[in-house]
Amino acid sequence: MDYLPPYWLPNGHFQSIYPSLFRKIKGVTYHRERIKTPDSDFLDLDWTLAQPEIEISRPPLIILSHGLEGSSSSQYMLGMSKYLSTAGWDVCAWNFRSCGGEMNSTYRFYHSGATDDLDLVVEHALQKGYRQISLMGFSLGGNLTLKYLGERGKRLHPVLHKAVVFSAPLDLKACSLAMIAPQNRIYMNRFLKTLKPKVFIKASRFPDQIDFGAYNHVKTLYDFDHLFTAPIHGFEGADHYYASCSSMHFVDEIAIPTLIINAKNDPIVPIHSIPIKRIEANTCLFFESPSQGGHCGFRPATLHNNVYWSEYRAKVFLSST
Repeated sequence: MDYLPPYWLPNGHFQSIYPSLFRKIKGVTYHRERIKTPDSDFLDLDWTLAQPEIEISRPPLIILSHGLEGSSSSQYMLGMSKYLSTAGWDVCAWNFRSCGGEMNSTYRFYHSGATDDLDLVVEHALQKGYRQISLMGFSLGGNLTLKYLGERGKRLHPVLHKAVVFSAPLDLKACSLAMIAPQNRIYMNRFLKTLKPKVFIKASRFPDQIDFGAYNHVKTLYDFDHLFTAPIHGFEGADHYYASCSSMHFVDEIAIPTLIINAKNDPIVPIHSIPIKRIEANTCLFFESPSQGGHCGFRPATLHNNVYWSEYRAKVFLSST
């Protein structure tokens, strides 16, 4: 299923930036539910239920995980929620700690390998009685999804049906270093712009554990991960964090049908960083690499009802037998 971009989005940068800045999604009404975590924190889950006229019994559920400094309100989350709920899925778009509009309570944030929180969301959905659950992740959320599936392997709950990830950084270090390139600093600076005030709030709440002054040494995302993400979450440094949480080390054990889509012109996730041989060695994995698409972009050349190629492709995969 080929992807064709508009002629006026000629490269990966345009294809990545345009949807983020200009795509508007109307008609999504989330119902927010807050659940408690075992460490006395909370996660905010935003639900969109299938239309009543196509709901015969409890429909299948799709759990969406957003990207770095995203949320359930990111355009790719809203677009997928609207499209799949209209097509008959219940959708749970969950927010990572600190990403739902309110700072989380504990010392820790979120990170690329925090599968304990995703597992909590899955367990909560199981308690609601869903009999078919699929997972979907975008960018960081894609890495998180793949790591979660690989960690559990054949021990995964049988209700878990399929998974789809878009623009996932399977090699975290390679992607972190890619953002240092001059042409990619626009993305890195955007992430750091929202991460900085979060660190300030955390440092004010936990002054004995977080030194905000260390932020003066943050020039790159690698620096941020080395000085904050890693020590806050128990890693020895950025390299240890990347090595421990990169999903490329877990894809071998994934045991449900999983579609991995990374555009060749993704400016944030270099195509050479994708472990294609390891993916191809697992018959449960299906890898697609369109030449165009950017990072979580995929705006089609011909737009119908504001539906993006990624949304249509996900529906086809999830619906197939």
